Amino acid sequence: MPSSQYYEAAQQTVFVIGHRNPDTDSICSAIAYAWLKNQLEEREAKARGESPKVRYIPMRAGHVNQESAFVLSSFQVPEPDYTTNVEPQVKDIAIKKVAGISESLSLREAYLLMRDQETVTLPVTGPEGRLLGVITLNDIAESDMDVYDNRIVGNAHTPVENILSTVKGRLLCGDAGAVLTKGRIVIAAAKQEVMEDFIQPEDIVITANREKAQRCAIDRKASLLLVTGGEAVHPDLIGYAERQGVTVIQTPYDTYTAARLLNQSMPVGPFMCRNNLVAFRLEDSAETVRKAMAKHRFRYFPVLDMDGRYVGMISRRNFLGLQKKQLILVDHNELSQAVDGTADAELLEIIDHHRLGDLETTAPIYFRCQPLGCTATIIEEIAREKGVALPPDMAGLLCSAIISDTLLFRSPTCTEMDRSAAERLAAIAGIQDLSAYAKAMFAAGSNLMEKSAEDIFFQDFKKFNAGEATFGAGQITSMNEEDFPAIIKKLRPFMEKECAELHVDALYFLLTGILSESSELICCGKDAVETAEEAFGKKAGPEGTLHLPGVVSRKKQFIPPMIARLQQKG
Repeated sequence: MPSSQYYEAAQQTVFVIGHRNPDTDSICSAIAYAWLKNQLEEREAKARGESPKVRYIPMRAGHVNQESAFVLSSFQVPEPDYTTNVEPQVKDIAIKKVAGISESLSLREAYLLMRDQETVTLPVTGPEGRLLGVITLNDIAESDMDVYDNRIVGNAHTPVENILSTVKGRLLCGDAGAVLTKGRIVIAAAKQEVMEDFIQPEDIVITANREKAQRCAIDRKASLLLVTGGEAVHPDLIGYAERQGVTVIQTPYDTYTAARLLNQSMPVGPFMCRNNLVAFRLEDSAETVRKAMAKHRFRYFPVLDMDGRYVGMISRRNFLGLQKKQLILVDHNELSQAVDGTADAELLEIIDHHRLGDLETTAPIYFRCQPLGCTATIIEEIAREKGVALPPDMAGLLCSAIISDTLLFRSPTCTEMDRSAAERLAAIAGIQDLSAYAKAMFAAGSNLMEKSAEDIFFQDFKKFNAGEATFGAGQITSMNEEDFPAIIKKLRPFMEKECAELHVDALYFLLTGILSESSELICCGKDAVETAEEAFGKKAGPEGTLHLPGVVSRKKQFIPPMIARLQQKG
């Protein structure tokens, strides 16, 4: 199996995820760190003589940009799964595995299942596990207490096999697979002449060992003759019933008991709730489900998978054991940049190379933050510390991330550790010429003219706080700087609209030229141009755009002076 196949069966799942609108470092570091954690887990499990108890799965909180897609394709690594929210979901709740029943199952069998499984609700399922309805203990009670129609057994389309099972009967003649569809329930206790006028074709006749009454029922072509008391039926009568098409069942129960049990043999289908069902999906938010449950009197609710197939049942009690999603964050440590629901998840680790943010945890965690040019450099260092040899595909991803974040070592954030790590990784990955590979990778992400303003703006976008002010900053790097004027015209109206929708005071966007090692800064929002001019000591052009020579790093060259200026302004 290729080393990048990190989806393995285990009991506990931990998601490794980068920031929203992920760049190449965020995507590649999530994949490589998940792979590394799985290797370490397998090694520790092997030392214990056990199977791995945890599996680490890389995720992404945004779409894969063209540069990242080029990298993943180059090393034949699949994209991580996409998620927009890591709040607890129904699938994180202990779901009760109550098997679905057929709608032809008898009411008595349904009751016995409820008693044995200590539940008051059973799901009724059809082909491919589709949910048809639910039957509750109240439904069964009402079927006995509220029904006074002596045609109910036929009207309910009761299978003969249900009757056989319920009355513990023995089929003397007839088809156990037949279904009763009409007729009244008649107890043949009157005189024969009365019975001859009273019994009608298709009736269900109950009688004891009374040969004349039995013959009368057969003469009248009853659909079913139920003989009580366990008494033998004369063979001639059985033969006669067979010729007349009358089913004969012998039961050990007395007439009163048999009559009561007959109603309990009816299928659950006619009595189950099938309209306005309240069911939840595995992916539904736990909080949304909790609120929905409060509006309904039901004790148990069905759970369906993405394809609408029944999975199990949950109740309010199940929320007591709700498990939070467990996360490892890479390439960020600020809540504003994290996937929705992070505040409600359990953070286990953070691997980052940015400034300290505002995330809080309820318990101590492993936090590794180093002033390097790329998160991937830290992961390569951890692998060497742990004695884990990186395979070519993982090495290729990490090397690509370093190239991307440091602009092939041009960025002021780049350190000698970044350069050394990239060279080691390139040798493992089989990258013969770093410059040639970097040029191809940057070119893949430089085709901006065909992208929408939204795609360009959110390719690598983050929010920041400075005192009372909140601002957003996006950045994109390109080798096609001749396209920048047209891109600026495309982005400006979009940024003006987004400024209000993102609930920020100002928006900034850096169009960074890889070859010129400079950026064009687009400013939008309250005092945005003024603040940028003061932070960088430069005047904006007529369109409110600043040319910033030598500025290529958002993290080190743009964010610090902007935050410093905003804090000074108060």
